[in-house]
Amino acid sequence: MSTPTPGTPASPKPAAEQAQPSALKALLRHRLVWPILALVLVLIVDAIISPGFFQIRIVQGRLFGNLIDILYRGMPPAMIALGMAVVISTKGIDLSVGSIIAVTGAVMAWRIHEGDSHYVILLTALCVGLACGLWNGFLVSVLEIQPIIATLILMVSGRGIGLMINLLYGGTNPSFTSPLLQGLSTGNLGLVPTRLVVGAVMIVLVWLLVRRTAFGLFLESVGGNAKSAWLSGVSSRLILLSAYLISGLMTAVAAIILTADTHTSDPVTSGLYSELDAILAVVIGGGSLAGGRIYLDGTIIGVLVIQALTTSILTSGLPPEYNLVVKAVVVLIVLLLQSANTRAAVVSLLARRKG
Repeated sequence: MSTPTPGTPASPKPAAEQAQPSALKALLRHRLVWPILALVLVLIVDAIISPGFFQIRIVQGRLFGNLIDILYRGMPPAMIALGMAVVISTKGIDLSVGSIIAVTGAVMAWRIHEGDSHYVILLTALCVGLACGLWNGFLVSVLEIQPIIATLILMVSGRGIGLMINLLYGGTNPSFTSPLLQGLSTGNLGLVPTRLVVGAVMIVLVWLLVRRTAFGLFLESVGGNAKSAWLSGVSSRLILLSAYLISGLMTAVAAIILTADTHTSDPVTSGLYSELDAILAVVIGGGSLAGGRIYLDGTIIGVLVIQALTTSILTSGLPPEYNLVVKAVVVLIVLLLQSANTRAAVVSLLARRKG
């Protein structure tokens, strides 16, 4: 066997050996890796806590099981989070989504008690969401009020408006029945719960709007640099207004499902903390509050992580009070894993120990 002479450069490693570490590093840097790993880990913990967690069966003519329940309960938050992702991509925020749910639910109950057609009520609820989005968008795009302050106005006043609407006909937490609205919320199409179909349709529509038209590029350009976007011919005000309209509309759809599910208008607790869950879902999915990017797929995964985590807490027998604390801890861990600075610090620490 011949030995390399002194000064002769060592033969390069095979291309496959060089490509493998770089491919692994590229995979670990992908924005969806850590959210997906977090979701898988939570589901594994759920399976350990509750044997048969992944079992899906048919009960009373519809699919039933923990995985179905995660999707079932996660559809309204997913729609809210998608609207939030659109707003955040413009470097904005919408703190009023919970109050929009309260106002929309109150209007629905009011008009049902007034005897309006349920199809008219459905359209009215969507118009309420658009009106709230128009208000927020006007404050942000026309009056140029900071988004966190502009949406805080409706966040603070919205639940009071809902209570005032309830009092229009003497109700405090009025109940109602509506075959159409409740069918959209708790009904089923064949074996599939109706809200899953409604949620899937809304997700596809938002995806088509953002990824198959120039609107998505306009959103990201305004979020990246609104002045540069305006100099390029993009109407920043119109894009900002449109983003809040989409958020209001998506929240109204979620409000229809949530209100019809409980058969009552409760402005105090309806949609409580939904704005926080929506923001968390966007950030878990790789979105940045600095704007400039919109990740719909990551947002959906973020919603599933939060909902699976809630399900694991409930199935474990822990008191519901632990929900927010455990959720905050898990979200913090996921965000730390997503941080490039954190990963670099871990790699540096391991390198020192090996040295």
